[in-house]
Amino acid sequence: MKATITNLRKHFGEVTATDIDNFSTTEGDIIGIVGNNGAGKTTLFRLMLDLQKPDEGEVVYTPQATGVPVVAAESEDWKPYLGACIDESFLIDFLTPDEFFAFLARISGISQSELSERLAEFDTFAAGELFGTKKLIRNLSAGNKQKVGIISALFRHPEFVLLDEPFNFLDPTSQSMLKQLLKEINSRYGTTILISSHNLYHTTDVCHRIVIVEKGKIIKDIPNNGDGSAEEELKNYFERQQ
Repeated sequence: MKATITNLRKHFGEVTATDIDNFSTTEGDIIGIVGNNGAGKTTLFRLMLDLQKPDEGEVVYTPQATGVPVVAAESEDWKPYLGACIDESFLIDFLTPDEFFAFLARISGISQSELSERLAEFDTFAAGELFGTKKLIRNLSAGNKQKVGIISALFRHPEFVLLDEPFNFLDPTSQSMLKQLLKEINSRYGTTILISSHNLYHTTDVCHRIVIVEKGKIIKDIPNNGDGSAEEELKNYFERQQ
């Protein structure tokens, strides 16, 4: 699935949180969204998920499965093809992780046997601390809550995924595993993935493109070819902001 953003504006009083003329993804992109606190990254994701309504403009999704463009604010036909995790509000915290995944599978038409196969892809990432536990999600550590959110966004094999600060709360080993996991899922299923992150190292390590957002605007859209040039450009840009 690809997304196209046109003349998207969102204001909170006198503050402009989103001001994007044109932005689009292509199928199979991994795109990093970077910016300082208050740059508008989370607001952009909430607009893309139709959790907030724009003051102007629109987000249009074109699922690969249908080929039919859908305006996000006017229809829910895009939702079966998208997975997301922004914060803990996406979790049903009075369930155990197993109960939560089973609930999501049930409303997605995934059988119990198929669910078990899909969750097996995340065994290493879960590190023996999520599957089979009797702990409620609310009683998990911050890192394990983060893992539940990430797995819930990915296990249905959606065409498009939004992850807001997915490396937060994860220990270094889990951060490394997540980067490898995202690369594998992108390669295996052709999943388009948008990641917001404060960490430039993680972003350049996993993303094909990196978009700098400042005061709601897209300042730069940098290709990341693995030659180190994107990392250097990002470093120079944020050093100039100091």
